[in-house]
Amino acid sequence: MEVLWSSADDQAWTVREVHAQLVESRDIAYTTVMTVLDRLSKKGVVHQERDGRAYRYRAAASRGAMTADLMRETLSDFGRDSRESALVAFVEEASADDIAALKQALADLTGPDS
Repeated sequence: MEVLWSSADDQAWTVREVHAQLVESRDIAYTTVMTVLDRLSKKGVVHQERDGRAYRYRAAASRGAMTADLMRETLSDFGRDSRESALVAFVEEASADDIAALKQALADLTGPDS
């Protein structure tokens, strides 16, 4: 996913291109990359598109959107009180920059009249 997210212009990558990026930092088989991308495509995490005899892959969502979906999914498993406790615990551990970003996001959502 890191390789797919690294493209600023939402570029679609072939297995060969993803593999070339990954082998710069670790030993990984081409077939492993191909299998993982195919499985991620079947799960809807990446989009797969035919390009001649090969496939190209792109992330189905940004890193932020995917993280938010995982957080929502996790929080939906709890009752209201547990969700609030989890959110409070998260904020208590947040950095000043994280808190500022949260405040700005809440202000943007509620608008100036709230």
